This record gives sequence, structure tokens and C-alpha cells, in this order.
Amino acid sequence: MAVSLPVGLLAIQLVPVDRRNPPVETEVPATAEARAVLRRACYDCHSNESVWPWYSRVAPISWLVARDVHEGRKELNFSTWNRLAPNQQNKARRESWKEVEEGEMPMWFYLPIHPEARLSAGDRAILQAWSLAPAGAALAGR
Repeated sequence: MAVSLPVGLLAIQLVPVDRRNPPVETEVPATAEARAVLRRACYDCHSNESVWPWYSRVAPISWLVARDVHEGRKELNFSTWNRLAPNQQNKARRESWKEVEEGEMPMWFYLPIHPEARLSAGDRAILQAWSLAPAGAALAGR
């Protein structure tokens, strides 16, 4: 038993994990302030610009991190915003704000190791304004 645990931990390191960042197709339309908040608090899981920290290379944590990033990108990917029709963009912004307003995003377990993702009252106000802007007006005041 004393040998099998370390051998097992070493063996699981050989399981491949997809940590690729596909090409960025577009920049999300937002003011510079909103984009800065989105980059700081959302992009690791909701863009093709994920920063893969050291622990994303250590199994079994690597499996969880990769799963969260892939699920996050599937739900909303700011790097492929151009694939959404204007009405879908409006809906995505409103739903994003709803998640923030309800305390669902950023996820609670992400914040202790990424304190920079914590949203201040000012950050929340910026995201709320971004979420309510009509399509095409999201860049106003850039």
C-alpha cells in the first residue's frame, strides 16, 4: 500500500489533459473599463485566453481545472463573441450580469486562489452597465 499510492499518483500524471487555447476570433465589444473587469474576473474560464496555472498540470486537479474551463467556454466564450447574433449577444450579457448579481460568478472556489477576480461594487456597476447596453452600443465611451 505504501508503494502503490505514490506509483498511482505518478501514473495519473500521464493522463493527457487538453489545455489548449484556441485562436481568439474577436474581442468582446465593451468599454475599456468593462473589458478590464471581464479579463480579470472572467477570461480564465470564458475565453480562449485562459491562463493555465501550475496546478493545472498536476492530476487530479488538472482534470477539474480543464473541465471547468471547457464547460465555461461552452456556456459563454468571449473569444468567439462574433458567432452570436445581436439578440444572442444581448441575452448573453444579461445572463452574465444575472450570474454576477446572484453571486454565482465568479465561482466561490475560484476566488481564494484568484483574489484579483473578486468584484468590487464599482466592478459590479461597470458589468451591470455593460450588460444593459444595447448591441452595438457596448463600445460607447471606449
